[in-house]
Amino acid sequence: MTRRPIIAGNWKMHNLVSDSIALVQEIMNKLSDENINDLPTIVVAPVYTSLYSVNETINKCGCGKIKLGAQNCYFEEKGAFTGEESTQMLKDVGCEYIIIGHSERRGYFNESDEMINKKAKAILNNGLIPIICCGESLEQRENNETDTHIASQIKAALNGLTNEEIEKSVIAYEPIWAIGTGKTCDAIEANRTIKEIRKTIAQISNENTAQAVRILYGGSVKPETIKEQMAQSDIDGALVGGASLKAQSFVDIVLGAKK
Repeated sequence: MTRRPIIAGNWKMHNLVSDSIALVQEIMNKLSDENINDLPTIVVAPVYTSLYSVNETINKCGCGKIKLGAQNCYFEEKGAFTGEESTQMLKDVGCEYIIIGHSERRGYFNESDEMINKKAKAILNNGLIPIICCGESLEQRENNETDTHIASQIKAALNGLTNEEIEKSVIAYEPIWAIGTGKTCDAIEANRTIKEIRKTIAQISNENTAQAVRILYGGSVKPETIKEQMAQSDIDGALVGGASLKAQSFVDIVLGAKK
């Protein structure tokens, strides 16, 4: 089964509006000579304050090469939830993808598996695509708990979803010990873990659904690592952090993901 790769740039809490516009414009300029059919799906996820302006910049290009994503959402439609943004609000501003369950959200803001599941349902109910993150800590890896821990995250995140909803979703495997540390999980080991994620998806849905889901690697992804990662059987792209903040490095990763 052919799965179109995805390269998603998580800009985290970086860039003012003007910086965000300049970055996405530079990325598009560098990709201007590329055929859209040859490229992976490209997603950029700026901070909330930049979403509207980045979407306008993308739409002015009219090339359709870049999709807009958000870094988080809340699962309620509206209400007294100060500081939160609903999936409808993010859709209204132009988002097509929403990242949920990132290790920083789980760690710093104590987001539970149950909350991430509610977010996934809200995203899908509004016709958007969740990028659901999972991953283990260094301690869990050293204790040989990687597979069981990630399986529990996946089962919880996808609980109650139909096979069609699961197939539409994107999973991002991000070993926490490799995020922002400069360390990168060996491509072969990352692929092994992602295969385990597919096995878990098959258990809760079916084999066809598991083979259709796109699973990304995230964790200090660089231009120098992407080709080896994409050469693996089950890695379908990358969730890129720091390297997505520089247009050239992000474009190099995008081009390195071409299959």
